[in-house]
Formats: sequence, structure tokens, C-alpha cells
Amino acid sequence: MTTESKHIIQPYLMFGGRCEEAVEFYREQLGAQVQAMLRFEESPEPPPEGMLPDGYGKKIMHAAFRIGDSLLMASDGCGDVEKISGISLSLTLPDEAAVDRAFAALSEGGKINMPLGETFWSPRFGMVEDKFGVSWMVGVWTPCPEA
Repeated sequence: MTTESKHIIQPYLMFGGRCEEAVEFYREQLGAQVQAMLRFEESPEPPPEGMLPDGYGKKIMHAAFRIGDSLLMASDGCGDVEKISGISLSLTLPDEAAVDRAFAALSEGGKINMPLGETFWSPRFGMVEDKFGVSWMVGVWTPCPEA
């Protein structure tokens, strides 16, 4: 019997106390399907003494949710997260109308870094930082040319 090695990279977002709010926002605005949500107080093993700020028991230790075919994971962290930086999530959608809807939703309370427009790789593409500090690149899926 052989064991196949499977390597998967999945985003794990830290929201510094706003995880439940963020997951609910993605559920409402992008149709995210929540698969798991575990609070620190529900953990079968308590965190080490002093690891969490006071009153953090109801905060999210681990969440998993799907947007389309992609699985994202998230947490409130240990209270020390200030801003997510250095990474963007790329959301590819089947048509311009879907891109317009998703971009408008993610822009609500956020910051547009590149307005929606046509690019050489997509008929509709834009970049936005949502109200939780997550950077998104949103565009119409186009197949890559053959190499």
C-alpha cells in the first residue's frame, strides 16, 4: 500500500477580535458557506495561562468557510493582530456582473486600490481592501494561453 502525499496551501486569516463579524460579512456578501466555528471557550484543551486577553473566551479560535470551491480558515488570533498585510486573495468569477457585485460588496466600508476596469488579462478586474483589512483582487476568469 502506498501513501500519496498531498500538499495544500490554504489561507488562514487572523482578524484580531473581528472573526465572527468577518465570516458573517463574507457569508452575506459572497455566499460563503460556514463549515466550522469553534470558540476558545469550547476548546477541549484550554489555552495556556495568559495567552488570551481577558474576556476572549467567546472569540473565534477556528473557523472554516468556503467561497465557491475554495476553503478559507480564520481566527481571532490571540488578540494581537492589527492588520493583514503582504497578501491578496484572488477571487475569480465567471462574468462581469458577478465581478461587479462582489467588488461592490467588498468595497463597502473598505478601500478601493484599483477601480474595476478592463486589463490585458481580464475584461473586468479591480483590487480592494475590505473593511477587515483583507486585500482582494477580483476579476473575470480567463483561461491562460497555451505555453
